[in-house]
Amino acid sequence: MASERDGFMAIENELYKELVDRIMKYHPTKDFKMLDNAFALAVSAHKNQLRKSGEPYIIHPLKVAYILADLELDMESIVAGILHDTIEDTPYTYADIERLFGEEVAALVDGVTKLGRLSYSVSISKEEIQAENYRKMFMAMAKDIRVILIKLADRLHNMRTLNYMTAAKQQEKAQETLDIYAPLANRLGISKIKVELEDLCFKYLYPEEYKDLVSKIELKREECLTYVNTIVAELKEKMAEAGIEGKVYGRNKHLFSIYKKMKNQNKTFDQIYDLFAVRAIVDTVRDCYAVLGIVHDMYKPMPGRFKDYIAMPKPNMYQSLHNTLIGPSGEPFEIQIRTFEMHRTSEYGIAAHWKYKEGKSGLTTSSEQEKLSWLRQILDWQTSMSDNKEFMDTIKTDLNIYDDQVYAFTPQGDVLSLPAGSTPIDFAYMIHTAVGNKMVGARVNGKIVTFDYKIKNGDRIEILTSQNSKGPGRDWINLVKSSQAKTKINQWFKKELKEENIIKGKELLTADAKKKGFVLNDLLKPEWIDKLFQKYAFKSWDAICAGVGFGGIKEGQIVNRLIEEYNKEQKKNQTADDIIKKMEETAAHKQSPKSKSRSGVIVKGVGDVAVRFSHCCNPVPGDEIVGFVTRGRGVSIHRTDCVNIINLTEIERHRLLEAEWDNAAVKKDMSFTAEVKITTSDRVGLIFDISKAIADEGILIKSFNSRTLKDGTSIFNVVMVIKNTEQLEKICAKFTNIPDVDDVERVSG
Repeated sequence: MASERDGFMAIENELYKELVDRIMKYHPTKDFKMLDNAFALAVSAHKNQLRKSGEPYIIHPLKVAYILADLELDMESIVAGILHDTIEDTPYTYADIERLFGEEVAALVDGVTKLGRLSYSVSISKEEIQAENYRKMFMAMAKDIRVILIKLADRLHNMRTLNYMTAAKQQEKAQETLDIYAPLANRLGISKIKVELEDLCFKYLYPEEYKDLVSKIELKREECLTYVNTIVAELKEKMAEAGIEGKVYGRNKHLFSIYKKMKNQNKTFDQIYDLFAVRAIVDTVRDCYAVLGIVHDMYKPMPGRFKDYIAMPKPNMYQSLHNTLIGPSGEPFEIQIRTFEMHRTSEYGIAAHWKYKEGKSGLTTSSEQEKLSWLRQILDWQTSMSDNKEFMDTIKTDLNIYDDQVYAFTPQGDVLSLPAGSTPIDFAYMIHTAVGNKMVGARVNGKIVTFDYKIKNGDRIEILTSQNSKGPGRDWINLVKSSQAKTKINQWFKKELKEENIIKGKELLTADAKKKGFVLNDLLKPEWIDKLFQKYAFKSWDAICAGVGFGGIKEGQIVNRLIEEYNKEQKKNQTADDIIKKMEETAAHKQSPKSKSRSGVIVKGVGDVAVRFSHCCNPVPGDEIVGFVTRGRGVSIHRTDCVNIINLTEIERHRLLEAEWDNAAVKKDMSFTAEVKITTSDRVGLIFDISKAIADEGILIKSFNSRTLKDGTSIFNVVMVIKNTEQLEKICAKFTNIPDVDDVERVSG
């Protein structure tokens, strides 16, 4: 065992020596004291920990630190990389790291540390915990971009060693990486990491397709390399003749990009010609355009394939000239032309700006900071979005929508890049929030267009504003593409209608609590409300009410959480005497006079009155019900989840009466109507299968309607005569088990 441990120590020391050697290649300092101390602490802290592979855990943080050094990051980032798991997985605390290495390193380590599990109740799902961890990470990232650089390095090494995980874990981690981390690397312009992450995700998410593509590329490799090398040699010769110095070489297209191209364009492998591409790197921008002229003189360019990302850089700072040309043997090839500085930015993205700079590291110029203005949006989303799912959906959308862009011009000639599919509303909010809020129309290329106009490359857009504008319309949310515009529109409604939203929210909360048998004020204990603040990131009760009134969060979510806390306390404080008293009260309650209907429904608080069942939601015995006083037709009985009940105005809500089933009065020969919606993939025999399931249960069909959508989905609406919810649940379960049935739901109005 001793010799094994000695062997591991030798590996640790060798990895650390490699790390120091890599840093010394770019870092001018000779002071490695902080790094030495971090290494010693990490070795001690992770001493008895092993990875899934069986190797000492310390190898992981050393590999993470090396990836950061490969990006040529500052010393604080690399130290934080070595220590990134100490707060999460060892006895060391934030205070310990701050005391030993300073506030800057401690903040970076804390930024990549997951939230403590002890702070969560058992009722909170894994997805919610994960979303909260992302919230914390993005908040830290918005304050210091190095947090996400460390997290990307951490994720990259984890993906490199994913083969030691279970198949289920491999799929989960790969999907998460493809959804969040690879797009993040892309948005930060770090193609070096983005490409490797995507290919690793591809390997684990689509293993068969991955193996197939690797083998096919290997077969064509020699042929393609010969072809590309011919072009490279010819271009080098022409550049030398023109007196242009630079580097020209062929490169492989990465696997996932080829796979996506095949899938998105519905092409076979044999139809993908640009498996390999040519790249020319020169000294100046002038030389870039000169090389472009040389290439155009040598080979014929394909129409519509030229992209000038030098004049109009991508949001992630990427700059290059792209074009597709017909090669010497008639096959297309792609060429990229850029300067050495552009190439560095392409490989390292924002990390390129964290290189050691005379004792300072970080974004030092306003232009550098402006290029990452989208990070500031994250802080807005943190405060404006209480729902974790909404927050994560917004983040994912924002990370991915910039894969495809359009470029449009302001009347002054400035260029703005927007997600493909953007409208003039997106353009207005891109200029300024106030322009978007006061927008009343738009001109594109001199012509008035509608708000839903899809912006095209090269459009010249003029936004028409008015001081008399009442602000954005409710439907604008559905028209915009960019997360920035959506957030600004939501913020306007929240701010401008705050008082109205607070009042409306309180009314909705009160009504929901009443529906569930509670008085809202009985649920508003400070300690219970504090838990809502923690859960949904609200700062006051008014903010919660405004959120409910605005529609940012459902009243049921708030009330249910409060009821959960109420029940916990009741259960905790309940005595034997309380239980007996409760039983006595229940018995007395049962003896109190209630209005009875021959229908088997008891309506509280009224005398003998005509009762009828609504046709919009078709309540049946077993459903939670409520009475609604109609004009001249007695009391209409609805399910509590009926759409028409949920959407009642506050004035109409006063006409609601408590109602319940009187099981003793429900006769055996009574029957009730229920409507079910069945969503399926279209196939022959579905109607027969559904009808047979109903017949087998001895249920009468009242009506049967079907329709088929363009995408091949079939919708069946079946109205049946049943006795109670038990029978309904049984037949719905049978529907679910029918092959090709995707969803079964009861119609609620």
